[in-house]
Amino acid sequence: MMTEFTTGFALSFSLIMAIGAQNAFVLRNGLRGTHVLPLVLTCAISDAILISAGVAGFGALVERFPLMLDVARYGGAAFLLIYGAISFRAAWRGGEALDTSGGNGASLQKAIITCLMLTWLNPHVYLDTVLLLGGLSSQYAHPWRFGAGAIMASFVFFFCLGFGARLLRPVFTSARAWQGLDVAVGVTMWAIAAGLVLN
Repeated sequence: MMTEFTTGFALSFSLIMAIGAQNAFVLRNGLRGTHVLPLVLTCAISDAILISAGVAGFGALVERFPLMLDVARYGGAAFLLIYGAISFRAAWRGGEALDTSGGNGASLQKAIITCLMLTWLNPHVYLDTVLLLGGLSSQYAHPWRFGAGAIMASFVFFFCLGFGARLLRPVFTSARAWQGLDVAVGVTMWAIAAGLVLN
């Protein structure tokens, strides 16, 4: 049992750790200290739904209807281009530093909508969770144990990312550091968008 669980945990954790649009968004809000719990729960629960769908066999459905991935691919690329442009604009304007009181940032509703779009419009999420993790789970006698480990990894990672970001907050009281983060986020968003369109 532990072998299936720990294997699912380790593989899922390694996939989630890759720098992506979703992680950058959670990190940014974690640095601000705004809406951290709702956002990490949104990410982790979304992953749990997708991983469960994969374990339940929905990966075969996605493979049968590749148009589903194409819609997510181009829609996600367009959204990431816009989000990246917003980050570049913020970096260009400069002068922004972290408000340690946590008063900056978007409303909770807007933050959650953005987080959901970064998650559900990203075809890599479907490839990693529904197809890859779902497919690998079928190799085990108890696929739901593998799936449970994968889901647990998502919760652990996003809680560590969101709440651990506060350790970097002293650095981001500098406007220059915040500009650097905005540029890094913009580059990440546009690189992922380019990858979606070109591959």
